[in-house]
Amino acid sequence: MTRFIGRKQELNGLKGLLKKKVSSLVVIRGRRRIGKSRLAEEFAKAFTKHYMLTGVPPEKGVTAKDQRDEFARQMKRLKIPIKGLDDWGDLLTDLALHCTKGSVLIILDEITWMGSLDPTFLPKLKTIWDTHFKKNSQLILVISGSNSAWIEKNILSSTGFVGRLSFQLQLKELPLYLCNEFWGGIKNKIDSYEKFKILAITGGIPRYLEEVRTDLSAEQNILHLCYQPTGILFSEFDQIFSDLFAKKNRIYKELVRQVANGKSTLTEIAESIGRVKSGKISEYLDDLVEAGFLAKDGSWNIGKEREERLSHFRVCDNYVRFYLKYIEPSKNRILAGRISTLPKGWKSMMGLQFENLVCNNVDSLLSALELTPDEVVWSGPYFQKSGARQECCQIDYLIQTKHRVLYICEIKFSDREVPYIVLKEIKEKSRRLKRPKGFSIRHVLIHVNGVSEGLEQDEFISNIVNFGDFLNRVIRDG
Repeated sequence: MTRFIGRKQELNGLKGLLKKKVSSLVVIRGRRRIGKSRLAEEFAKAFTKHYMLTGVPPEKGVTAKDQRDEFARQMKRLKIPIKGLDDWGDLLTDLALHCTKGSVLIILDEITWMGSLDPTFLPKLKTIWDTHFKKNSQLILVISGSNSAWIEKNILSSTGFVGRLSFQLQLKELPLYLCNEFWGGIKNKIDSYEKFKILAITGGIPRYLEEVRTDLSAEQNILHLCYQPTGILFSEFDQIFSDLFAKKNRIYKELVRQVANGKSTLTEIAESIGRVKSGKISEYLDDLVEAGFLAKDGSWNIGKEREERLSHFRVCDNYVRFYLKYIEPSKNRILAGRISTLPKGWKSMMGLQFENLVCNNVDSLLSALELTPDEVVWSGPYFQKSGARQECCQIDYLIQTKHRVLYICEIKFSDREVPYIVLKEIKEKSRRLKRPKGFSIRHVLIHVNGVSEGLEQDEFISNIVNFGDFLNRVIRDG
């Protein structure tokens, strides 16, 4: 088993359930490869007995009966006696009867695969929980799944499970200082810039970071993981969408592609795929947001301190974004074995990827600016449309505090020092931004490889933040 990195807070939350005098029903959800099963396995060390059963990936032809048969096969492998095979009620009852006493953890992994093809699965699970599972005061039943939208609709928001859930977790990407641990004993010998080239593609996804070879350079790792037919990140995109969305995976993939191509509003996205704006398209986009692939950024009104109706979608998952832009266009050449070096222009994508990484680690940024989350009224990428009294303006990242201070953040990813000429770009954005009366402005420059002496000394920039410092933070979580 691989080394368990991070998730200390989540693990402590789960262990807190052991102090209860009654059974617990738990939900763990989050993106594929985020570490749900690994967290559950680590939690299992606290139990006398534990059982993990998982569903069958929803490949073409897989039926509800196939799911039950596989569940029964796993029960037999775990030496759990079985009386009934053709009904979820019988299978779950047999499982419950095997776990009536003692310290027991049951993990139903990828619950969506198990239950989505049989409308009776969840009602029967609820019934068996009430009549059997919960009677063992030392039992904890964990429901785990990657399709967060399905879990939200069918379990968390279901009247059938109201009052029954003791604890729920939605796992996010690991913060940078924990990602750094995947470089092991040589982490202090590898430059931050090289690590960020990899992190800009993997994000804080543990499973991807486990595949990084510390004896290879960033470029060699990227070539190995992304541009070889056997590389985990070459086939991962199709795999995760098929696993999550089954028969509807094509429409979800197409929506993500359109957002990656620059279509950001609901109307633009719908028109790009030849459909009218509808509640169904909106629902699909919200599912992608819930799954962690897209982010929905509201149009922010600084003066009125509120979000406007128009929202913009962006691909917030670093791997998905890189795949669509720089792996998929080369797919046929990769399969033919005609790529031996990284495609030209791949580094040009790193700037946008790094911006995304900053957005996904905003807690670290707030800490560097000595801001607490409760001070922040709004934060995110900011776009100001042109109008009669204002010019078009795009800010990499804008933070507005309740003290009426605006932090205009410029994000630069470069293999060299950020040159002084960048100041002209920052000043132009600041000039264009329509600032209401009574607001102050602070200019922030975020970098990796240092800044020129002129920028360091210029008082126009209030804060210069080296994002590489966040990799070397003292470990408090793992």
